Amino acid sequence: QVRLVESGGGLVQAGDSLRLSCAASGRAFSPIGMGWFRQDPGKEREFVASLPWRGEDTYYATSVKGRFTISRDIAKNALYLQMNKLKPEDTSLYYCGAQVARAGHYDYWGQGTQVTVSS
Repeated sequence: QVRLVESGGGLVQAGDSLRLSCAASGRAFSPIGMGWFRQDPGKEREFVASLPWRGEDTYYATSVKGRFTISRDIAKNALYLQMNKLKPEDTSLYYCGAQVARAGHYDYWGQGTQVTVSS
């Protein structure tokens, strides 16, 4: 069983930065890939960024490209999202997810961490 725990959310002002972390645990944790998503009440979960667990590629939503950076530490089983130049529209509940069984399908999710950006 895989467990994902996000942290690092908070209340910041527009233009500020935050770094989200996702700690993964579970026997022989070795996902195919991991990603960050966000979701507002009443809306569908929205893709933010992703990467293959063992690879150099990174993928971003157009709305965050150039401002957010996804990274991972394989030794620590950790995923990160550095968020710079935050905007009020970045306000959301941020989740990390893991692709374990097959690429492109997220099998596990964390509980989410709230990011609120004031104008």
